[in-house]
Amino acid sequence: MKLVIAEKPSVAQSLAAVIGATARKDGYLEGGGWRVSWCVGHLVELAPADAYDPRYSKWNYADLPIVPGKWLYQVLPDTKKQYNVLSALMQDDRVDTVVCATDAGREGELIFRLTYDLCGCTKPIKRLWISSMEESAIRRGFDSLQDGGSYDNLYAAALCRAKADWLIGINGTRLFTCLYKGKTLNVGRVLTPTLTLMAERETAIENFKKEKFYTVELAAQGLRAVSGKFSSKTDAETLRSACLGKTVVVQSVTSQNKTERPPKLYDLTTLQREANRLFDYTAQQTLDYLQSLYEKRLATYPRTDSRYLTEDMADGLPALCAT
Repeated sequence: MKLVIAEKPSVAQSLAAVIGATARKDGYLEGGGWRVSWCVGHLVELAPADAYDPRYSKWNYADLPIVPGKWLYQVLPDTKKQYNVLSALMQDDRVDTVVCATDAGREGELIFRLTYDLCGCTKPIKRLWISSMEESAIRRGFDSLQDGGSYDNLYAAALCRAKADWLIGINGTRLFTCLYKGKTLNVGRVLTPTLTLMAERETAIENFKKEKFYTVELAAQGLRAVSGKFSSKTDAETLRSACLGKTVVVQSVTSQNKTERPPKLYDLTTLQREANRLFDYTAQQTLDYLQSLYEKRLATYPRTDSRYLTEDMADGLPALCAT
């Protein structure tokens, strides 16, 4: 029997319907030689600082930096029940293979692997790698399950990012909060550089000084020509005077037909930017809406920087566009 672990209950139900696991159990579905369960997002995360030493519950400059020798993990209290369900399923002797069916990306790989490792599971891993929730795409994915070891580097990259977030967030936030002895000053791997860019841009806007410039424009029988910019009005006037009363000679004309290609599909960043401009949505709102559409089979996998569709998705496009 194979155990399939998805990221969310709604995705698990879609996968189970395709492979015939329709019998509902407590925390999973079963049928046709399959069991399908889910992680409910992040079940396991890196433990907080005070899990390494109780003294870290207080923020002291002298304790910094906090660098774990051996990383500890914890199960979130509100998802402990589902974690126990997955642990029991993985330890069940009837399960011989575990299929990672979390989202096809770095974060999805991390969610599955942390749960798998903390449960102490050593059974073979297969990877379901799909970017569409169409039934045909799901069926093709299960027909060509990949070896889980092929995604070890993806997991390593995700774990590296998570640990970097922990180290920078824990130590940076405590450092600056202790130094300035005020309210909490949040520091983060992504947060701080982003705020720096915003602050630099705001400073540039505040310090911007308008500078006058001059151009010379010629207009003759429908023809319009504009010179470059002059910082000196005298130089622009000199050029204007030199042109007065003179004959304009057109030495060459080039005509060219161009075909404008349709815009590329949205990637997540571009869509978030457009949704903010048009609807004032936050980046998180856009991601949440897009994730919901993905789970309803109305969009492809959202967490990607690709602006193209793969060839194996071509057959499902007409039905998707007609929805």
